Amino acid sequence: MNSTLPQDKKPPGKQQPVPLSKLPGVLFGRRWWRSSLVVILGMLFLGRLGIWQLDRLEQRRALNAALEAQFYSEKINLNEADVPNDPEALADRQAIVEGQFDYDGQIILKEQFYRSNPGVHLVTPLLIDGKNQAILVDRGWIPAEEVAQGDLERFDEFPDRPLEGVLQSSQTLNSGRETIVEPGQTEWYRIDIEAIQTQSDYDLLPVYLLQTPTEENPTTPPIREPVEPDLSEGNHLSYAIQWFLFALILGIGYVGYVRGHDKSL
Repeated sequence: MNSTLPQDKKPPGKQQPVPLSKLPGVLFGRRWWRSSLVVILGMLFLGRLGIWQLDRLEQRRALNAALEAQFYSEKINLNEADVPNDPEALADRQAIVEGQFDYDGQIILKEQFYRSNPGVHLVTPLLIDGKNQAILVDRGWIPAEEVAQGDLERFDEFPDRPLEGVLQSSQTLNSGRETIVEPGQTEWYRIDIEAIQTQSDYDLLPVYLLQTPTEENPTTPPIREPVEPDLSEGNHLSYAIQWFLFALILGIGYVGYVRGHDKSL
């Protein structure tokens, strides 16, 4: 038998999307309201992450402003009597100091790199003229092969003018744990002033001096590099835009899905 569709019946056509005027009623109708609520909460969460990144950006800018003011303030002379003993007041300040190096108390800072070349930094106590205090001075980088040869005395320096550099905070473990110090330890992985103090014969300042070069392109070890404050803002703005875009994509994508799949109309 030859079966055919009646002339007055047509195959079902493509479903038409929900008109925009009726979309609110559909989104919060009996079928979709739970899904709509979840999507709204998701968008709010993503938007909150974006706002959090903007807050972090403002915090970073405030820290940068404080760092810039500290770094470019008048150079502090560590030989003067009124130098504060507060690390927060001293850190990131440009400084000058006169004194004599104590090479018997010198240590080396391991796993330091200069232009991808391995080496160490020489960290030497400087006895400050006119005071019963000393400051650790990071005198710069020397290559690993020079260390292997021994005889670090050939890198000793006897300055005839004030040293210049930038004061830096003590380097402590992120976990807050104390650094274990062996008697007479000369090899270190960080300049932990409090730990180094335990094997020092004199009172150390709570910051150390990162010595800067006196010539533009130093080529002879110990090599020192110019210091500039890091005033970058990080990726907070791009992360904020990313979270806001995710929220927008979620909302638009959900509305588009509901318009194409709702069959209540």
